[in-house]
Amino acid sequence: MRIPKFLEDGGTIGFAAPSFGCNIEPYKSGFISAQERFKSMGYKLEIGENCYKGCGTGISNTPAKCGQELNSFMAGKRADAIISCGGGELMCEVLDYVDFDGITKAEPVWYMGFSDNTNMTFLLPVLCDTAAIYAPCAPAFGMREWHKSIHDAFGVLTGRTSVVNGYGMWERESLKTEENPLEPYNVTEKRETKYYNCNTPDGSEISGRLIGGCLDCLGILVGTKYDKVAEFNERYKEDGIIWFMEACELNVMSIRRTLWQLAHAGWFKYVKGFLIGRPACFGNGLFGLDQYKAVTDILGEYNVPVIMDLDIGHLPPMMPLISGARAHVRASGNDISIEFKF
Repeated sequence: MRIPKFLEDGGTIGFAAPSFGCNIEPYKSGFISAQERFKSMGYKLEIGENCYKGCGTGISNTPAKCGQELNSFMAGKRADAIISCGGGELMCEVLDYVDFDGITKAEPVWYMGFSDNTNMTFLLPVLCDTAAIYAPCAPAFGMREWHKSIHDAFGVLTGRTSVVNGYGMWERESLKTEENPLEPYNVTEKRETKYYNCNTPDGSEISGRLIGGCLDCLGILVGTKYDKVAEFNERYKEDGIIWFMEACELNVMSIRRTLWQLAHAGWFKYVKGFLIGRPACFGNGLFGLDQYKAVTDILGEYNVPVIMDLDIGHLPPMMPLISGARAHVRASGNDISIEFKF
């Protein structure tokens, strides 16, 4: 696995928009504020051509132009690290225009983003053997006061943070609006970690190689030409695989269907454990199925730890995770730490 060089003091941060751009509020103001923050920290910036665009369907621009922008950053080395402008809906359509061969041959650079950006943070390790960071997008770095999770995300990007921990409280209702675009996370809910198939009823330790992302995107990739998960699994079978997953627009039935699909595609071969983030449909069951049975009824057959309601994904804060890196997970009660090993 290629681990990109960490962002150095005074380095160049690039911004790309292969999914939504920052053309509307509150994202535009958040993005501008993030740029001001990074410049005040001494970093140089490289703004991609699509960062303020909104003319595409479910993404910032046409798939071809979004692909060209990504290639210029990932294969052309316009910056030392890239942070995506946002998630969106149809980044999968950009993949046909991404030069994965060129990225594999080029010097690796960090790519950071989440949600629709799973299309890169997942495929970079799988196709290009290059680690990526599943973490907040650019506008989050513009919030008035950085949450610990934002400090952690930037710490991972700079190499100053190699261990991340759960945050204790999470946000059910955001205070961020078009009129107040720089509001910090409104953390009001206590995180309560759920355990299944673990070493003890309230704890577990897992070592392996991290891979995963947003289930909304992962399910779309199954069976396509980008589905090289079998090869990835074989490359790293000695490490074993730790899957991290979360869901955005999927309800509990869709979560269960998608996990069934990934399981039957053989994606969970050599799995050592599952880290499951709070779904955006948190607390909303259907026909007697809740968010826990939606997961454990499918993943329970692997007889490995399943740790749920973690700080991963669309209900912030989120722990930054290095997709493709080896990691050691220690979880006990409501405490969890993830140590990245390079």
